[in-house]
Amino acid sequence: MYSSFVPPRQVRIGDAAAFVGTTPRAIRHYHEIGLLPEPVRGGDGRRRYGYEDLIRLLWIRRTADAGIALDDIRDAFADPAPAGGGDDGIASILERLEGTLVAQEAELRRQRTAVQRMRTEGSRMGLLSDFVTGRLRSLPEGSLRQADLDTLLVTERIFGPLGAAVQAGRFIALATHPHLREESDRVDGAEEALDDTIAVDDPRVARVAAERHAFEEALHAVIEDSGLAAGDDALFDSWDALHPDAADEGAGADETAQDSGRGHESMSVIEAIGKMPHDFSPARLRCMELAEELAAHEV
Repeated sequence: MYSSFVPPRQVRIGDAAAFVGTTPRAIRHYHEIGLLPEPVRGGDGRRRYGYEDLIRLLWIRRTADAGIALDDIRDAFADPAPAGGGDDGIASILERLEGTLVAQEAELRRQRTAVQRMRTEGSRMGLLSDFVTGRLRSLPEGSLRQADLDTLLVTERIFGPLGAAVQAGRFIALATHPHLREESDRVDGAEEALDDTIAVDDPRVARVAAERHAFEEALHAVIEDSGLAAGDDALFDSWDALHPDAADEGAGADETAQDSGRGHESMSVIEAIGKMPHDFSPARLRCMELAEELAAHEV
């Protein structure tokens, strides 16, 4: 008489799944993709699994838990075992998987660093690259406006961290010189008033352009006198030190525009600007052109 503890020679799919630690549905999927051969069926038409079947299921489960795709497991199992019982058939798969995991670990570290920076710098400023926020850290908390950070975010997307870091000098000057900020708000408001109801040849367009030019001249003077312009030179030196290869190759703004370490697809400045919508009316665009012409005449 057999002991009641002697296991059956074959078990049903539910028992096999429970023993391996998976589900009957998963085992059926293994059969469908050719990963596990169909077992014999009992008199009731149901699948029966023997010892060798469970051994293979255990190896499948362990290999899948290691992160290897089922198709790769199937291909590895399809190769004949090399002499000596080695695992050369799956070595290349493991090498590729390890490379993928290393990349995933690097991405997780990048994401964790980004979250930590957002907590330290603030949720908005922390999303800018460290090269940009490094120039803004000396400002008192709350001295930058949301619109300032919005502009820096757009600039970094188009011109990269270096371009945004240079532009940050403008917002440092505005944040530290209240009279400049007040005049900036006034000129911005005058430009925004040049909406679609204003004709491009309206006298107000040329007047606002002159006001914008005068403001930019005053802002430039403050930037020069405060030493922020000298800080721009230091920024270029720091950038070249961080990116020696780009400096040696003479990389321009287009080539470094997306070098922000965030994995965004490469895009030239022209492409980026072409995809960027704007809400400028024809009158406001004409105002911008006139202001640029005034600046060009003084060069």
